[in-house]
Amino acid sequence: MKTTINKPAKIGSYNAEDVQFLLKDLSDIKLEDSTENRELMVQSGVHYSESLPIEYQPPKAYVDLFWETLQEYKQKVALCIGVVAEQIYQSKGDRAVLVSLARAGTPVGILIKRYIHMNYHVLLPHYSVSIIRDRGIDENALQYILRQHPEADIQFVDGWTGKGAISLELTKACHDYQQKYGINLDDTLAVIADPGYCTTLFGTREDFLIPSACLNSTVSGLVSRTVLNDQYIGKDEFHGAKYYEELIPVDVSNEYIDLISNEFVNIAGEAAEMATHKENEKIETGFLGMEDVKRIQSEFEIESTHYIKPGVGETTRVLLRRVPWKILMRDPSSPFVKHILMLAEEKGVDVVPYPNLKYLCCGLIKSVKGIKK
Repeated sequence: MKTTINKPAKIGSYNAEDVQFLLKDLSDIKLEDSTENRELMVQSGVHYSESLPIEYQPPKAYVDLFWETLQEYKQKVALCIGVVAEQIYQSKGDRAVLVSLARAGTPVGILIKRYIHMNYHVLLPHYSVSIIRDRGIDENALQYILRQHPEADIQFVDGWTGKGAISLELTKACHDYQQKYGINLDDTLAVIADPGYCTTLFGTREDFLIPSACLNSTVSGLVSRTVLNDQYIGKDEFHGAKYYEELIPVDVSNEYIDLISNEFVNIAGEAAEMATHKENEKIETGFLGMEDVKRIQSEFEIESTHYIKPGVGETTRVLLRRVPWKILMRDPSSPFVKHILMLAEEKGVDVVPYPNLKYLCCGLIKSVKGIKK
């Protein structure tokens, strides 16, 4: 196994005790482009990981809605975290090393770590690493973790599933790693919500609003999406990211973590009971959401499934950092889509009633090369 000189980057607004970012700090490099220019480049063949979107700064009404949503659903999120954390600890115990997929997975990994510490008085290591669709996971980061923790039983963590692209990418990455290095890694992805039926380790399969999905870096430690660009990342270096220090005045990352962590004491008993019940269930995956995706692709004559982003979390991302075309909505009256309706109105995006959907909603990305209307 090759050695690297990488070390955790001192980036982000989280405490080092909560998470270590195994990322190269690219804060001094201009990687952002306008949403429209970036969309054109991505759809013309430039990989999305080579640049960054400009961080959307929402209006006050949207931020207010985030806080309302967080207050309303903090206990629900805490319960889902508890259910997942209980399953991880019962399965892997003190050997577990949490490896969250930056950046949506990072706050989830912190919350799982805090729950296990509260309930079992064990401080599990937690690292955040990069995984990129079609390019795989950061193997240099995995090697660093395994050198630090030779007996580690790695548990990968993310926020939620959409149609399952990252779940499949993780499975492929773990297979490739075993082929290269002879080391077996557990490719089970732990998530808060799994509406796409992509994993067996989840808090719920309900497509509900995880409040951290509402915002970008300001609820994820002020860290950008991860970057893999050969101009700035050497073959032995970690994938990269930026630290948006200029957003410190509007950062809510730690407040978000604390608000949900404070609910753990109220849900621990129920979480343990639900996790025990899951042990006796036969939980299957099946990637059932892909049925919706394929039907939508055919019905709307969409060139690639990459332009179809199902679920509340993924639809939010479409509106925050892509060029949206339409939003398909199963139930516009759901409290979990208020922020989506607000964003769609702000950006002038059509919301189309679409009752025949497993998810609450689905975001369609506009083809900047021309899409049939």
